[in-house]
Amino acid sequence: MISYVTRRYEQHARGRVAYVEIDNQKKLNSLSSEVMSQFIDVFRNLSADPALRAVVLSGAGDKAFIGGANIDEMAAVDSPEAARAFILKVHGCCQAIRDLPVPVIAAVDGWCLGAGLEVAAACDMRLCSDQARFGMPEVRLGIPSVVEAALLPALIGWGRTRRILMTGEIFGAGEALAWGLVEEVYLQAAIETAVEDLLEKLLEAEPRAVQLQKTLIQQWEELPTSQAIAAGVDAFEDAWTTDEPKASMAKYLAERAQAKGR
Repeated sequence: MISYVTRRYEQHARGRVAYVEIDNQKKLNSLSSEVMSQFIDVFRNLSADPALRAVVLSGAGDKAFIGGANIDEMAAVDSPEAARAFILKVHGCCQAIRDLPVPVIAAVDGWCLGAGLEVAAACDMRLCSDQARFGMPEVRLGIPSVVEAALLPALIGWGRTRRILMTGEIFGAGEALAWGLVEEVYLQAAIETAVEDLLEKLLEAEPRAVQLQKTLIQQWEELPTSQAIAAGVDAFEDAWTTDEPKASMAKYLAERAQAKGR
């Protein structure tokens, strides 16, 4: 069996990071059923790793992050039931990212279309190269943009979401940055360094606190304000079920006292 989704680990000073790469370059790293099954399996296995601190997701080569769902496979769909089964696999990839306890950084280079943009939206943070190109062209193929496209309004607003979903137009890294779809844009040659810099900042934070924060942010996306605030109170209380806050604050106070004594 061909391996379309690879995973490697690197041990940083404050924890382990996994680098996941989609490698289906002949198809612009598009998501076929086989690619999606492997993707979901990789992320489920990562979820079981207690030492994991973060994941970086990228596409192989410099042509595409994910060029979309596999059109050859979609063109062969012959019933509404088969269509549902296919799109649920796309959702499964996005949900596997959101279910992962630790942050996922999308490193976007090249094409990021359709299902690829939904996968990127499901990640916790998005960096891209100046060569990145984005779009949701499904309406040009006779289908609506669905599943995690529902995350786009919170990222770029309802008006821009309507525009890109209803026109299928392609837009570049500059627009993605200005609209809030990505946090930062870098030259293609610099994106790996930028990802490592972001990882170092993430790893400076306390691991369980980051996991609690990821879960809470996802709750905020769905809850009314009063319930979101209540969920935050619960998360704060939960933080004190381990010694992480006490140990972290003790360390901070000791370092502050040492600094004052210099």
